Amino acid sequence: MRLTERFLQPNRPEAFHWLNEPERAQFGAGLEILTDARTDFWQRTHYGFRRDDGHALLTRLDEDFTLIAHVQYQPQTQYDQCGLMVRIDPENWIKASTEYEDEAHSRLGSVVTNLGYSDWATQDVLSSHTEMWYRLSRCGSDFLIEASFNGQHWFQLRVAHLHKAGESVEAGVYTCSPIGRNFKCRFTEVTIAENTWSYAGDTA
Repeated sequence: MRLTERFLQPNRPEAFHWLNEPERAQFGAGLEILTDARTDFWQRTHYGFRRDDGHALLTRLDEDFTLIAHVQYQPQTQYDQCGLMVRIDPENWIKASTEYEDEAHSRLGSVVTNLGYSDWATQDVLSSHTEMWYRLSRCGSDFLIEASFNGQHWFQLRVAHLHKAGESVEAGVYTCSPIGRNFKCRFTEVTIAENTWSYAGDTA
């Protein structure tokens, strides 16, 4: 499957569906979202709480793939975030994003949730970055997560495994604001293409 979606039409593209549709979302010049209050994706680890009420626009994919998205954002409250998501169910998923901390620093990274427990791997970035490109590639149950500041030069965030990844997963973009509301982000392009990441053991 190859698909490039720039959200230029006024309605939701037929290939995608909402998980927790936000009250305020607009298609036509990209996908612009204002988050509902106190929305998040997290399961148990350290904090104890379970949250699965963030907003995601997803499509179902049955084969290996590479997913790329460009997003512009205007954070205002700690933990405001937007990026990519791959999802099996509420207890098994991946998200990659930049989470806002304060006016100086944010945290670029990813959360991998397996069997109902989330982790969080991050690196500090300047909060002056208000747009990012994310790329996620699937090989079976393994995933390569990358990011870019300009859409040209990519760097690895992590390699991860989803224990319950079957033939089919849902993938797309997400956003949430765990302690605030009205976090504004705009996804200008989402591309789904053939997987460009090979297993280390491949010899072809």
